[in-house]
Amino acid sequence: MSILYMFCHLCPFFFTLYSLIIITMKTLIGIDNGTQSTKVIFYDFESKKIVAKASSPHKLISRDDGTREQEAKWWIDAAKEAFSKIDEKIKKTAIAVGVSGQQHGFVPIDKDGNVLSPVKLWCDTSTQNQCNTINKKVGGFDQIIETAGNPVLAGYTASKILWLKENHPELYKMMDTILLPHDYLNFVLTGNRVMEYGDASGTALLDINTKTWSKEVVSALDPDRDLLKCLPKLIGPTDPAGYVTKEAAKLFGIPQGILVSSGGGDNMIAAIGTGVVADGVMTMSLGTSGTLYGYSSTPVIDKEGNIAAFCSSTGGWLPLLCTMNCTVSTEVMRNLLNLNVKEIDEVANQSTAGAGGLILLPFFNGERTPNLPNGKGTLTGMDMENVTPANVLRASMEAAIFGMKYGLDSFIKLGFKPKEIILTGGGSNSLVWRQIAADILNTPIVVMDNSEAGALGGAIQSLWALNTLNGGETDIQKLTKEHCTSGEVLKYMPGKDVEKYNNVYNEYIKYLNALKELYK
Repeated sequence: MSILYMFCHLCPFFFTLYSLIIITMKTLIGIDNGTQSTKVIFYDFESKKIVAKASSPHKLISRDDGTREQEAKWWIDAAKEAFSKIDEKIKKTAIAVGVSGQQHGFVPIDKDGNVLSPVKLWCDTSTQNQCNTINKKVGGFDQIIETAGNPVLAGYTASKILWLKENHPELYKMMDTILLPHDYLNFVLTGNRVMEYGDASGTALLDINTKTWSKEVVSALDPDRDLLKCLPKLIGPTDPAGYVTKEAAKLFGIPQGILVSSGGGDNMIAAIGTGVVADGVMTMSLGTSGTLYGYSSTPVIDKEGNIAAFCSSTGGWLPLLCTMNCTVSTEVMRNLLNLNVKEIDEVANQSTAGAGGLILLPFFNGERTPNLPNGKGTLTGMDMENVTPANVLRASMEAAIFGMKYGLDSFIKLGFKPKEIILTGGGSNSLVWRQIAADILNTPIVVMDNSEAGALGGAIQSLWALNTLNGGETDIQKLTKEHCTSGEVLKYMPGKDVEKYNNVYNEYIKYLNALKELYK
């Protein structure tokens, strides 16, 4: 709820003025369904301001076998709660909705739209056996990359479908449609079962070259059932997913009949929200997972499988690195040391580059890149002097960026060498982490004042879809330049610790190579 709204309730004159402003305002809704919470924003695209925002948290089901699940109902409850925090007058100004959702989650629904099981999330690593089965049936790791562009890795949707078939055959038989988290929110909003190319490419079932479902990979999951019938219609980035139904309007308190854009996976939509819609621009997100991605006008396929060959939600491609452990490692160490978030930089600054010789392999959730689904967190290099709170905390921060460098090296091999990297995610709030990133990656780091890249990207995409239907600017590069321009941009240049970090990274790789056989 805005400060202006609360102030106006204390002064009748200002309340009248506020009401007049609201009546003439038009807003776009951005919904960002993440692992930890669902956020909603209302974006006044004429004044280029977020006029209201709210969020509500999610719970997480976690088990020792790598299971990471949520109930789809929790997302709807969280969205409903978030919308309830927004001023009713502002909600009435909405003219379109765009949804960003955590990638890879498997939402099986029956013919009546009921969700059949808890949703296995992107960070679920319990399906490695199913990954191995699918890859083998398509001809092995190299062949499946040749066939569709991506291998089936732990976390991708494909293996979760086979897991349901093997572990809950009665539910599998009832499955009518396979949706992803953002698709499910679109379904609740519109009643339509559709999927767009960007998020679809993260299922590992899409041939990213042709942007069609890969019959070879799909049939490897179940040769006896035509699973293509369970995969929803594919739509493009400017195609509406539908329009808000009467039921959804009542549920969330938003106008009936307004357009819902195609939406997309969180990384694809955050790419819009950070302006990564042209060749050579890259964004790095330091969240629960770590991601590094850049736009390409042509498919980019990594034969080593380190970089995911995804499509973008803007009609192109979005080669992407994803590590399953980013701020996770720092949260583990912060809790161990009983520190609050505001103390992270203060304590980490008591250490120096290289953390006194401590190196952390941060695979607390297993890992996708490198492909170590059974990985564990491992602290190495300890001696009688260097095991201090400051060194332990800094080692966890450095580990997150070493994972990003592992991916950036693969990007460079594929021809990507960014001039600068836009930094987003919760970790971007740390001044120390910003400089560590610049030094380890030896690349300028840019930090914008936009902390809602996912939700803003959804709102901008909905404007793009509206303009396509009704007339208006349809050049996505111009739209993002207009609406993603930050009022404050900070740049962190590589500093004196670049050479030191090159040496520490080489030590990190030595430990990784020595231990990775234990974690496959």
